[in-house]
Amino acid sequence: MKVYCATGNPGKLREFRLAGELLGIDIEPVAGLKEIAAPEENGATFEENAALKAAYYSRFAPGLLFADDSGLAVDALDGEPGVFSARYAGVSGAGADEANNRLLLERLGDNPRRTARFVCVIALAHGGETQHTFRGEVEGEILYEPHGPGGFGYDPLFYYPPFGCSFGEVDGPRKFEVSHRGKALRELLQYCSEQGSEER
Repeated sequence: MKVYCATGNPGKLREFRLAGELLGIDIEPVAGLKEIAAPEENGATFEENAALKAAYYSRFAPGLLFADDSGLAVDALDGEPGVFSARYAGVSGAGADEANNRLLLERLGDNPRRTARFVCVIALAHGGETQHTFRGEVEGEILYEPHGPGGFGYDPLFYYPPFGCSFGEVDGPRKFEVSHRGKALRELLQYCSEQGSEER
């Protein structure tokens, strides 16, 4: 079974394909994604942004397509950066992760309340219509400085107590077992697998 995805983020694509391999589902990016004008992500929630992206990009895919919206919600910052996680510091491309991490640490300062969660919502669509959404979350704490060279985004700042280290200090498969994206994607792929079985 093949499912298309709408992401230009190589870190996300690696995680998506890893999950697909585990369930025997081929995950492919939309052909010519870089040439397709991106929709405006003006939703107020992860669900709204994921749904609008999935519906939009599914018009360019020959089958089922999913898109995600994910980010970090920090309790002491009233849920920031939230849906603005990828563009928190107003920087795109190379250097964005570092700038976002730096701004987050600046805004948190020495605040001892560091609880946070990663959130991922994945929307599945076909022919311009959203069919279903899937949500995953993982709880952790924000460190006072980055730890580990792995992962991407806020991973080096996100301390996961059961592992005793940050997401930047673990390999991809281990992180994926517990991550927000892993949880949401497993639900999506299980749904697709069940739908495929019913069609057969």
